[in-house]
Amino acid sequence: MDILKKIQDHREHEEELKWEGTFAEYLDLLKERPYLAQSAHSRVYNMIKSAGVVEEHDHKRYKFFDEDIYGLDEAMEKLVEEYFHPAARRLDVRKRILLLMGPVSGGKSTLVNMLKRGMEKYTHTDEGAVFAIKGCPMHEDPLHLVPNHLRKDFQEDYGIRIEGSLSPLNTMRVETEYGGRIEDVLVERVFFSEDKRTGIGTFSPSDPKSQDIADLTGSIDFSTIAQYGSESDPRAYRFDGELNKANRGIMEFQEMLKCDEKFLWHLLSLTQEGNFKAGRFALISADELIIAHTNEAEYRSFIANKKNEALHSRMIVMPVPYNLKVSQEERIYEKMIRESDIRDVHIAPHTLRVAAMFTILTRLKDSKKASVDVLKKMRLYDGEILEGFSDVDVEELKKEHSDEGMSGIDPRYVINRISSTIIKKELTSINALDVLRSLKDGLGSHASISSEDKDRYLDFISLARKEYDEIAKKEVQKAFVYSYEESAVTLMDNYLDNVEAYCNKAKLRDPLTGEELNPDERLMRSIEEQIGVSENAKKAFREEILIRISAYARKGKKFDYQSHERLREAIQKKLFADLKDVVKITTSTKTPDEQQLKKINEVVATLIDEHGYNSSSANELLKYVGSLLNR
Repeated sequence: MDILKKIQDHREHEEELKWEGTFAEYLDLLKERPYLAQSAHSRVYNMIKSAGVVEEHDHKRYKFFDEDIYGLDEAMEKLVEEYFHPAARRLDVRKRILLLMGPVSGGKSTLVNMLKRGMEKYTHTDEGAVFAIKGCPMHEDPLHLVPNHLRKDFQEDYGIRIEGSLSPLNTMRVETEYGGRIEDVLVERVFFSEDKRTGIGTFSPSDPKSQDIADLTGSIDFSTIAQYGSESDPRAYRFDGELNKANRGIMEFQEMLKCDEKFLWHLLSLTQEGNFKAGRFALISADELIIAHTNEAEYRSFIANKKNEALHSRMIVMPVPYNLKVSQEERIYEKMIRESDIRDVHIAPHTLRVAAMFTILTRLKDSKKASVDVLKKMRLYDGEILEGFSDVDVEELKKEHSDEGMSGIDPRYVINRISSTIIKKELTSINALDVLRSLKDGLGSHASISSEDKDRYLDFISLARKEYDEIAKKEVQKAFVYSYEESAVTLMDNYLDNVEAYCNKAKLRDPLTGEELNPDERLMRSIEEQIGVSENAKKAFREEILIRISAYARKGKKFDYQSHERLREAIQKKLFADLKDVVKITTSTKTPDEQQLKKINEVVATLIDEHGYNSSSANELLKYVGSLLNR
């Protein structure tokens, strides 16, 4: 579809969504759809919930955050359940500033942007529709028109509780433009837009000497004083501060704790009473979610200052730690690369995973359990199943350190080092070793890394390198075994024949001599030991295989090489162990013969076709694994 056609369709859709009518007509809408009168906090909560909620292992995953927030399901669950949900139910937490606290590049700004962009879209839906007094610069709730003495009756009739008072400007407009007839006041549907300053405000601190409180609360329009005769006439005031424009929606305070105190005191009344002071007017009602973000050092400094106690008591602090899952960290890097100019560079498989391993290791704290080292902890956090550990153990590990994930290497550092490697060496392809070298070289110039941390991080690079060595060997193992597919199938068939005879207490018949033979225990154990099946567990493992074969037979399906993941892994490892010498010779010889060259080409082709390598990275992998095997 042509882009101009899409723009036209969008414009037409916007026109269809528009609505305008009198206050009396708006009340008819409320009879049918009372949810239209929801508060700002309620609207945000319903927006998050409308994207879907998935229940997993006694936890809730809110799908709204899936697109851009990775590995922070529990932090997001806490945010929704402990702030947005109770605030939507008008509990006292809605009278608090939501302060997101976490390390740099941890996702705080991303989270706020998601909420703002989400609200812009949500107000275009029926469930998130927002109606306001037409012509009001603060998009005021039309229900503020209902006089205080009638609000109890209104609640009984409509089931809606009204909070807040009509603003000075609209009080005057009702009298001057509508002759006091509130039923005739025009109401329109509004759509939140940060660009158009509707329902979303953003305040960023600057030089305290030059920044004016008017940035928050609006200012007098001196050009109109002669016309209206007084500074206290609401028509002579610009209600264009960020607090005015964010009414009914979201107000973001960037780096809030860097703000001058005079800006923060305005928030005391706004959070607790739902109003703020502007110009020479009575208090102005505002319904908005105030969300701010800061890092831990600034927060600690803020609460240490006794003068800030009143404001501190009006905050709900939500930690936003770094992600602690390797697989999710990979997704962060993939996203950052997609959004960069290095997206066309070939990144060999497992490169980002190995970088993620290093990064996660820097964020983990040592467990109090002697049986759990950082590598085990890393694997358990990423959802791997390790023998002797359950979900309960993982939950206990997470409770050991409340501040785990609040320090360590940030994702930007990793992407910066990857970019630096590509640009400096003008590479078109990089692998895990390139990235690990670059991460190591950059530690000395990282401003916030102490010499003690640097030593620890160098150890983590070594650990990540060892993990990569195992991954690389397995990758080549799979590629070689793929080239020896027929041998793998033959070996498995032989194993299955012996397992069947063992479980049925039967004998095997030699196909050449016809001689009856006992099951080959040595062959079976040589395969089972590859995946850690102990002597005591061998009988249960073999019976499990036989049961699986029977289940396949009942369904009319053939049990083959791909039918049992653990058995396939065992066969591959056994075959690779037998082929190790072939691999060593094939990958390390400087002048391969015709047969060796053919084998190398087959393996390279498999790595390219089946595993995502290109020609350069596949050959580098083979050379590296050859050097590992020859040590």
